[in-house]
Amino acid sequence: MNIQLTDSEYKQKMQRRKEIQDQRLANMKDEKGLIVVHTGNGKGKTTAALGMVIRSLGHGYKVAIVQFIKGAWQPAEKGILEKWSHQLEFYAMGEGFTWETQDREKDILMANKAWEKAKDFILNPEYKLVLLDEINIALKLDYLNLNEVLETLAQKSNDSHVILTGRGAKPELIEMADLVTEMKLIKHPFKEQGIKAQAGIEF
Repeated sequence: MNIQLTDSEYKQKMQRRKEIQDQRLANMKDEKGLIVVHTGNGKGKTTAALGMVIRSLGHGYKVAIVQFIKGAWQPAEKGILEKWSHQLEFYAMGEGFTWETQDREKDILMANKAWEKAKDFILNPEYKLVLLDEINIALKLDYLNLNEVLETLAQKSNDSHVILTGRGAKPELIEMADLVTEMKLIKHPFKEQGIKAQAGIEF
């Protein structure tokens, strides 16, 4: 049962909450570059990461995006983000979904080409944020060497952020990350209603 607070009780409650929050902030560490993982079977992993990309661009930071699976088609986000070309490097280096390519050797080759490009950005302190889109899938399918990825992440600049998206994130990566979000699928129009992917929603 919800009990309605008086104005005075509400003010006192908010004052206590503010004191707790102020104390918490006072005890926190200085800024730190984060390793962020977006995983899970639900939609929105790349979309959430792109929100962070836009925030970083808004702050004037240099940003890099390397897409590991997408690339066989022109992602709509690439078109709009090209307006920030003076701050942003964007590489869609995949060949598309693995069930479309049906060529494991080529998929491995393309994933490793994308990883070589990604390493340059991760180790370059000029880039405040690096998004490795769908790299978790490449790792899950053993297209990339997990230990090499972990070692490279450990060498990144102390104030730069790296976001790794895709379902099936490896436990070792989750353990290393500072922030992990799992997108949970509740309902999907493709699976439940047979509705095709929609422009602006899926691509």
